Amino acid sequence: MFAHLLIATDGSELAAKAGTTGLCLAKRMAASVSVVTATEPWSATTIGDLSAFDFPIDEFEAAAARRAGEIPARVSEAAAQFQVHCETAHAMDYPAKAIIATARARSCDLIVAIAGPPGPEGDARGARHSVS
Repeated sequence: MFAHLLIATDGSELAAKAGTTGLCLAKRMAASVSVVTATEPWSATTIGDLSAFDFPIDEFEAAAARRAGEIPARVSEAAAQFQVHCETAHAMDYPAKAIIATARARSCDLIVAIAGPPGPEGDARGARHSVS
């Protein structure tokens, strides 16, 4: 039986479905839930264009923080309807790394996430991982 689930979300429709599945499972098992969303670090080198250095990084970080508050809040609101205890987190890292680090830090024993395309470092974003 699982006691603490981690729901990873990017705010997409597919991730919302995974969130609902995770909340249903948590309700059924009387488990608590943590929700994490990740913001990849801003990098001009990924663009390969020197004009990217003129990009207002402060605006990017403010928009990312705003969105990072909105995304897990939706799952948290749904958790309240399911009567499931829920905590939220935001990580500034590549999604797969953020998911694993959050699961370990919060002692989660199950990760509910969608699978995505390979990340910039060759890892699978949102891939299934076991946490020990």
